[in-house]
Amino acid sequence: MYRISELAQKVGLSRSTLLYYEKLKLISSERQSNGYRSYTEKDVQRVMLLQRLQAGGLTLKECLACLQAQIDRELLLHRLSVLDQEIAQKQKARELLSSMLGMNSMKEWHQSMENEAPLAHHDFLLKQGFSDKQAQRLKWLSKDMNEHEQYMTDFETIFQGLDRLGPGDEGDTLKALSFLPIRSGNVLEIGCGKGVTISLLAKHSTFNLTALDNDEYNLSCVQEVVEDQFAEHPVTTICASMEAMPFALEQFDVIWSEGSAYIMGVKQALKSWKSFIKNNGYLVMSDLVWLTNKRDVEPIEFWQENYPKMSTIEQRAKEMMKAGYEVVEHFTQSEQSWRNYLEPLKQRITQLTGEGLTSNSLNDLRKEVQIHEKYLGQYGYQVFVLKNIGTKHESKT
Repeated sequence: MYRISELAQKVGLSRSTLLYYEKLKLISSERQSNGYRSYTEKDVQRVMLLQRLQAGGLTLKECLACLQAQIDRELLLHRLSVLDQEIAQKQKARELLSSMLGMNSMKEWHQSMENEAPLAHHDFLLKQGFSDKQAQRLKWLSKDMNEHEQYMTDFETIFQGLDRLGPGDEGDTLKALSFLPIRSGNVLEIGCGKGVTISLLAKHSTFNLTALDNDEYNLSCVQEVVEDQFAEHPVTTICASMEAMPFALEQFDVIWSEGSAYIMGVKQALKSWKSFIKNNGYLVMSDLVWLTNKRDVEPIEFWQENYPKMSTIEQRAKEMMKAGYEVVEHFTQSEQSWRNYLEPLKQRITQLTGEGLTSNSLNDLRKEVQIHEKYLGQYGYQVFVLKNIGTKHESKT
């Protein structure tokens, strides 16, 4: 016979737990003449059995059901399913923690957060010590904060000496310029890169030009080109994030952005940049869109991973009108714009053996080139010339 304190010590449970078990009729005691509860060896073993059943994920109520009748198979199958889900959740939690400690890739987590909560994701990256430039590049290029530094080192090695980081052509830029009914005023180019487009605007217009990028090296290239070729048409360069631009409201007659709005999200760019455009001013932007409803699985999967918010021409136009713009004109960038980007890149990739490039950047670019070679035409860049017809902007506080 065991007193309750002895039973508690033997089975490793508290006195209050055993009293609760007795209340549920999982065990039973006999009252001695002195009023103390006493338990038998059968109660000891019954508690041990309960502990084993609970270890399988059963609740006390479910344990009692098993003790009072035959095992309920459906009940156990349900508990097994619940347990499998809990294990999967715990495994995901473990993978995340190990990733945050740098033990494995965080790529899937970054992609998920960028899709579901892009603003919070960006803020998280800044809190981890990444600059705005690094955070943007991480979200769209390396996609893994544990591999980012090496990935970007390799990426810059691959693109060393190349003028373009994406498709573009002089003819397309001048075609967009021809749709603007104004030829003077203030123009801001967002994401100017090494200055290919801003140089064309300096050559073919009399606009007052400002070039914005978050890369100091790119801006030094802009200044070098402009000073060398267009000394009579100076360009103001600003190193800043496109998401936090240091300009006055309605400062520009035209904002120009070729292939960069996707970085902060086209819908967010339409909303955010609008405040810097004068009423009846213009926004010229390009975005990667689906050009046909007949799409192969491979490019769908590729762009779902690399640009999940990629849309159609029609959907983008609706978003633009909803944001307070009139679509003045739009057209698909030329095949030449893609050749200007892909041919130098392919030559550069061929020259590189991969020696010393330890990240996935070279393989990622090879994959991108293969997708373009097989499926261009199912998607492409669309240039939109938009007029700001919205209401006056309220002052920022």
